[in-house]
Amino acid sequence: MLTRRALGSIAAIALVAMACATPAGTPTPGASATPGASATAGATATAGATPTAAATQGAIGPGEGELNLVIWAGYAERGAVDPNFDWVTPFEDQTGCTVNTTDMTDSNNGVSLMQSGNYDGISASGDATTRLIQGGYVEAIDPNILPNYANVFPGLKDLPHNTVDGVNYGVPHGRGPNLLMYNTEVFTEAPTSWDAMWEGGAAYAGKISVYDSSIYIADAALHLMATQPDLGITDPYQLNQAQFDAAIALLEAQAANDPLYWSSYTDQMASYTSEEVVVGTTWPLQVALLQANDPPVPVAGVKPDEGTTGWSDTWMMAKDAAHPNCMLMWMDWMMGPEANSQATVWFGEAATSPQSCAAAEALSPGHCATQHADDESYWENIYYWSTPQENCADADEATTCVTQEDWVEAWTTLRGA
Repeated sequence: MLTRRALGSIAAIALVAMACATPAGTPTPGASATPGASATAGATATAGATPTAAATQGAIGPGEGELNLVIWAGYAERGAVDPNFDWVTPFEDQTGCTVNTTDMTDSNNGVSLMQSGNYDGISASGDATTRLIQGGYVEAIDPNILPNYANVFPGLKDLPHNTVDGVNYGVPHGRGPNLLMYNTEVFTEAPTSWDAMWEGGAAYAGKISVYDSSIYIADAALHLMATQPDLGITDPYQLNQAQFDAAIALLEAQAANDPLYWSSYTDQMASYTSEEVVVGTTWPLQVALLQANDPPVPVAGVKPDEGTTGWSDTWMMAKDAAHPNCMLMWMDWMMGPEANSQATVWFGEAATSPQSCAAAEALSPGHCATQHADDESYWENIYYWSTPQENCADADEATTCVTQEDWVEAWTTLRGA
């Protein structure tokens, strides 16, 4: 499923994001070229902040020497795991902005970290972007001052989960599906549905791997879309009370099969390596790392027929960021071919531009074809993480949905935390 090349030793090593100082400087990385074509979807944001001068000026000013980021693990590699994957060091060398990172465990944790005011930016999924915009925690951006934005596939621009009334609140990083990962020695034929996680889960009791976050409720809702159409679910993130209750009931039935919940991807990898679990929901990163282990762990990843949840991530700048110019430089850098190709090959994501795909080809031949970077039909049944909203993220005032806060409370109750 993954196209990143075999990195024999890295599966046994935790991905790390380390910081180091570099000489000061002010050049802005990036280059412009001709955009490609694509399309996608996301959750609707309904409020936002007013752009600052730093976000809308005609050119990026001198860097402030430092950059503090909240990231998904693996989004800011500096060669510590594999020297062939280092897009942080050249950024620091070119800009003089020393990159410091804090990994988030899930979007709820990422939002909380951004609310502290201690960070310049975040790699936010759609179940965080809307909350950050509505809460006024992130800054509006004029992407046209970022040279590499011109290259981005048109379908990844102006998305509902990071754009309000035509105002952008970030730029794309990459997108990907949540996969069903299975032990190929236990499953002699590739599964075609999520059934092993749900109604068929009793056959794998005690050996099911589940993502430990309230956003996983959407995975249950997605399964109900396929198996109980009478519930009328059309968006697994915007659920009325009856739909939400049905999803919770399905999760309670799953919990009876004693799944192992993971929040750290390295913990999930360890559970597959030890054969403590044999099937579960995962990111492409874990599949690639386990397959690249020495010896390889017998796993594979698949997008089941009924579709899956997934992500379309956005680099967002904090409101009143202490280092806005370094953040703008980073946003442009992460859309450029050098960084975007490395980052998306490393994590197993779809690159964001034709130029990044060309660079990725040298790292991992066939990467963009395998990751369906410009194949919109592949993404039609992938539902990107989005924020549950009381107004159901639509214009119908008569509909009411279960809120993000209620999702978190229900998940906490389910987990007994």
